[in-house]
Amino acid sequence: MDTIKDFEIKQRKYMPVFPKATGKTTVYIEGYPCEDDEPMAATGFHGVQINTLYDQFSRYFAINKHIYTGIDSFIYYSEGDMTKFVAPDIYIVLGVSRDTERRSFYTWSEGAVPVAIFEFLSDSTANQDRNEKVELYLKDIGVQEYFIHQPEMEKPPEFRGWKRTPSGEIVEMVPDAEGGLFSEALNLWFRWEELPNHVRLFRPFLPDGTPITTSMEEEQIRIEEQQLRKAAEERVEEESLLREVETQRRQAAEAIAAEEIQRRQELKAELEQLRAQLANRQNDN
Repeated sequence: MDTIKDFEIKQRKYMPVFPKATGKTTVYIEGYPCEDDEPMAATGFHGVQINTLYDQFSRYFAINKHIYTGIDSFIYYSEGDMTKFVAPDIYIVLGVSRDTERRSFYTWSEGAVPVAIFEFLSDSTANQDRNEKVELYLKDIGVQEYFIHQPEMEKPPEFRGWKRTPSGEIVEMVPDAEGGLFSEALNLWFRWEELPNHVRLFRPFLPDGTPITTSMEEEQIRIEEQQLRKAAEERVEEESLLREVETQRRQAAEAIAAEEIQRRQELKAELEQLRAQLANRQNDN
């Protein structure tokens, strides 16, 4: 089976449907700071988690040029107020162009807000992530879904999600029997797995349970499928060669048999001729 081709079919099937945003792509608005002195990731665990999920989202949503994936950049959500901003680890915006990068994301200018935000717990921000950011993201900014996750295996697992109902109520998501949370906004499942490097990796899955691979995983799949195709071609070639050898052996055996039949017929003819000659001699005497 062509795993990559099969995934691409599912990718088109499960991609979320949404209208385009009402605003325009905005790279930068003068006067709004777009960076600070904070590092992108608090720890190596966070670095692996953030970069991995960003890679998965970027590759998965690449077939739709109107899905933007932001990573650790400012979101300004109140025009004219430069103090109203957040900087989530990762966020997804539907309906805006991904062809142009931004220094920051300005909700009023783009005519859209993120549909989903993801934060990965660190010692310095965990309390904010669990508490005040829930209302800030879902109520003040208007985000549809918000997820938090603890990527460090040395700490207790913590994987939670909240969503805003059509009436505006904020409710916590109920996990399934396996602990997964479903994103209605993105049409994806989210689960976590423990890696050998002690990272508790939060990752997305299609609605049917198919994992969204990383670039490295997809490259490994390509290599394995190439190896399988090569092995299959070699088997076909080997089987063809064996059939050819068997055909040659059969043809050789048939030729030998034919020669043997011809030799016996010739010997029989010679014997009959000798008998006839002997009989003639006896009659002459």
